[in-house]
Amino acid sequence: MQASHARKLIKPIEQSFTEMFSGKVFTVGKAAVSIRNHSSQAKHTVIGVHGFLENHCYFTQLYHQSTTELILLTCSNYHVPVSGPIPEPADWEVPIKYLEATIEYDACVLNQALANLPTTENIRIHGHSRGCAVILQALAFRPELFGKVELILEAPALPGGKTHPLVSTMLESVSHGMWPWVVRLINSTPSSSYGQMFFGKTNERKKQLLNKMFSATKDHLTIVRNIENLFAWMGKADYSVYKLMKHGTFLIPKMDRILDRDLMLKSAQNSPNAVRIIETDGMSHFISLDDDKWVPDLDSLPNPLSNKPAKQRMKLTPEQAKKLSSSSMA
Repeated sequence: MQASHARKLIKPIEQSFTEMFSGKVFTVGKAAVSIRNHSSQAKHTVIGVHGFLENHCYFTQLYHQSTTELILLTCSNYHVPVSGPIPEPADWEVPIKYLEATIEYDACVLNQALANLPTTENIRIHGHSRGCAVILQALAFRPELFGKVELILEAPALPGGKTHPLVSTMLESVSHGMWPWVVRLINSTPSSSYGQMFFGKTNERKKQLLNKMFSATKDHLTIVRNIENLFAWMGKADYSVYKLMKHGTFLIPKMDRILDRDLMLKSAQNSPNAVRIIETDGMSHFISLDDDKWVPDLDSLPNPLSNKPAKQRMKLTPEQAKKLSSSSMA
């Protein structure tokens, strides 16, 4: 990377989105982990890992139950989207040897949170898009932490995956030095002019979370490093990590204009039969923002006192998935 480009890329990006948050925020290296207060005794623990140019608010309304202990990762060099609590250093933090703004760095943060924070034995880790790559890398680093953990991989970035051809074509035309200009252009353009194509049918929550995506990181270098590292990770990671999965669900959208949906499904089909694949009717990359019915109920978490899954899991057709969702809501 040219020095002149690097100087442009490290210029800060102003934060544009926060929500009120009741809880604690811990800094872990260049990342952060937030723990939301819960008014009742926790029955389940959910750890959320957001995607590229997103923030942890992706999960806050999805997991609103008072008995859910919600732990939220903010990936390295991303703005922490909270107003209220002041971040404090985590006394359980250990140094991370990997480069910040990479999947490997964020995977180490996830593992530190998983090893130190959950207070229940019923643990789910829910990732979206790039966040799923972070989860799989964390699993590869420390599989012993995941024996009783359920994974939800929503519209996931997976081994052998790629971006949608439209996104790939656009990214190929952007050099390092152009990113500050591209970010300013996108942030000054009404999202209605491009949102329908990439984000699908809109709703109020999607408007709130996706309107200023290119303000999610602290600088432009993080955007570039995220993209290049994600491409490299999808290219070099192999299916062997799936052998480490004990409990989990892939949520595959019917249409995805961010990642290549066909390659996503092909990769997921290399997972063990003990892991479900749900081909949803979701018409965008943001499945749970479109309709949270596809997210398995927390009661489907594996029983920590048993060596068997909470219930039989299998690869599902859209019709079977509908029946599963209907029965869980009944």
